[in-house]
Amino acid sequence: MAAMLRAYVVDDERLAVQRLTRLLQATKRVHVIGDAIDPEAALEFLRANTVDVLFLDIQMPGLTGFELLERLDRDVMVVFTTAYDRYAIDAFGVSSVDYLLKPIEPGRLDRALDKLERFSGQARPDVRALARELAAELASRRLDRIASRVGERTTVLDVSRISHFSSKDKLTFGVVDGREHVVDYTLTELEARLDGRRFARIHRATIVNIAFVQALYPGIDGVLVRLKDGRTELSVARDRVRELKERLGI
Repeated sequence: MAAMLRAYVVDDERLAVQRLTRLLQATKRVHVIGDAIDPEAALEFLRANTVDVLFLDIQMPGLTGFELLERLDRDVMVVFTTAYDRYAIDAFGVSSVDYLLKPIEPGRLDRALDKLERFSGQARPDVRALARELAAELASRRLDRIASRVGERTTVLDVSRISHFSSKDKLTFGVVDGREHVVDYTLTELEARLDGRRFARIHRATIVNIAFVQALYPGIDGVLVRLKDGRTELSVARDRVRELKERLGI
């Protein structure tokens, strides 16, 4: 029987860490030797300890998963765990790299472990070079402009001027100066294509441009964001509040 892989889990959401740890332990193929919700703490641990595989989120405050890998001074097998960026990661499903889309399914996790066991003990890629390549691939897919088509008219929107995206009545809208423009993307697709440093998913129906946020305050039904136009208020899902506060430096 093959030796159990020593794994370390990094994700800025504690519930995500706990769920993945339970899934890994249930396979009886992996020994989880530690975890972190702070990428800086994870980097410190990984520099002092040897692991076989790193289960790593990509979009995290402070350090992204790619930035963490660039600063790591050793090679390690990597499985990215992410709700976003799958378009970039698809191109790198080779060697000792794999990815899992959230919510992670046990069957897909087993296939990732099969792959890791096949590559265990083999030469591993330079994780710093890999991180730079992945980040560049992702950056090349970022949206700087987005088209809004209504009938025969097409309006090209500068993404940096869009205060937020919202979904309603099975349509997605980008809002510029308070005016809604229909765009041909779902919010999930936009999450994968927008710059994660500038845009944040705050609700299943809303992505906000951080630069347009003026205030964050409690409302009757939960937390609200007020934009700099002074009139737009957006609901923040409870499980998104902590991340948004960190992004705003609150």
